[in-house]
Amino acid sequence: MTTYVALGDSITVGMGDPAPDGGWRGWAALLAGTLPQPQMHNLATLGALAADVERVQLPAATALRPDMASVVVGINDTLRGDFDPERTGASVSRTVSALRAEGAQVLTMRLPDPGQMFGLPRALARPLARRMRAVNAAVDEVARRHGTLHLDAARDPATYERRYWSVDRLHPNERGHRLIACRFHALLAAAGYPVGPGPDPEPSSPPPTRLAEIGWMATKGTAWLVRRSRDLVPALVGLAVREWLTAGGEESDQDSADQNGSEQMPLGRADLRRADLGRETANLNVLSRSSGNLRLNRGLPLAPLKVRNR
Repeated sequence: MTTYVALGDSITVGMGDPAPDGGWRGWAALLAGTLPQPQMHNLATLGALAADVERVQLPAATALRPDMASVVVGINDTLRGDFDPERTGASVSRTVSALRAEGAQVLTMRLPDPGQMFGLPRALARPLARRMRAVNAAVDEVARRHGTLHLDAARDPATYERRYWSVDRLHPNERGHRLIACRFHALLAAAGYPVGPGPDPEPSSPPPTRLAEIGWMATKGTAWLVRRSRDLVPALVGLAVREWLTAGGEESDQDSADQNGSEQMPLGRADLRRADLGRETANLNVLSRSSGNLRLNRGLPLAPLKVRNR
């Protein structure tokens, strides 16, 4: 039996991928179906911050003595006015460390830039992109330190294709959740873990109609987004204004580099606020064979996947 616990926010809850019997299914459930004798526990909650995962979800997860765990969190942290990447990174680090201490293999993810998904104006998208890069830099370091299997969704070209996202532009749709499950399955298979055939990348249900999408946004989606980012817009406007005043209304060299996709290695702890670790571009275009994500763990021993006889 393989006990798998999924920790995180609405992306791990499965929002955007309706289950046939109601509720949400999501990538974690799809991935669990490929594990030997899976016993899956999805502890993720809507709107969770990294601190919520550590404080609430982690104790429940360790009590289950998991063989495998996933920790995917951070986007909600970037959508808050009191954003602090060092605090977010520290929470993720303590969560992953505790799970590794239990003997679990941990899956982590570099998250995509929500500004690109929202289609925000450049002046607002730039500071939000910096926040996401800072979180990713912190999680990169956690992955290196603890030897997680680390999926680089931020630089996966497919991530930013519209067909993988729900109408709210923040959550994957069924096709997107299947993509994430396939990516993680490929990492596990390449690392030699006992997994069965990968999830079907093609949706099992017809996509929602345009009318249904509009109805969802009008009745639920807009209210959800307002609740989750109630202090985001003032914070982003303030950041954009300060940047404009500092740069004289012109893009800085770093902004130009951001737009061109180039990155700079961080120099130290303080640089987590605007750094994106690593120069190489991950090759994630193949669902069923080894991907470039494993380079983050080169030289680190990967924990064997325990399958406990319960």
